[in-house]
Amino acid sequence: MLALQDVERVTLTLSEWYPVKAAGLFAVIMTLVVARRDRHPFPRFGPANLTTTVRALLVALTAAFIGEAVTESSAVSAVSLGAGAAVLDAVDGWLARRTKVVSAFGARFDMEIDALLILVLAILVWRHGKAGAWVLASGLLRYAFVAAGWALPWMRAPLPPSARGKTICAAQIVALLLALAPFVEPPASAVVAALGLGVLSYSFLIDTIWLWNRR
Repeated sequence: MLALQDVERVTLTLSEWYPVKAAGLFAVIMTLVVARRDRHPFPRFGPANLTTTVRALLVALTAAFIGEAVTESSAVSAVSLGAGAAVLDAVDGWLARRTKVVSAFGARFDMEIDALLILVLAILVWRHGKAGAWVLASGLLRYAFVAAGWALPWMRAPLPPSARGKTICAAQIVALLLALAPFVEPPASAVVAALGLGVLSYSFLIDTIWLWNRR
């Protein structure tokens, strides 16, 4: 027979604010997408962007676990939703090429959802006690990079398509998912998160050096 603490650990209990947080974040994301719809060069939104929209919904559902009770069941649920968003990341690009609806709009939409997922997972890893507050740097690096472009015009130059960047982004997401998973306990979870942060930092450093050399 399960002890009371075991029942609490495996039962997912969400506050009444969970759907409000998820719906609110998804609404903000889609408002920003619609505001930039004029930059989409095709008459139809396309299956690739629709897939990215589903990813945005999954990320919003994952983000809504921030502020919820820190339990094993909430960690499992967040990992499952985040993994779903990560798996679909391999689908939207393929669909864009397959249907010939490739655009800078779609690439930016996809990239921003990746960045938001990394930030959300980093916050959850920290809140679940799997790593120190330093893990938040994983999610803040992208936004710091963008902010640097406001002060340094050469940082705003477009970067060339890079398999390295896509691979490292995927590796960072996997590292945070593993760190958050209940079966990976501290200090192993912190080591996994640190490795992901190290590789991501390397990628941003390479991009910064490339931009500096061509300023």
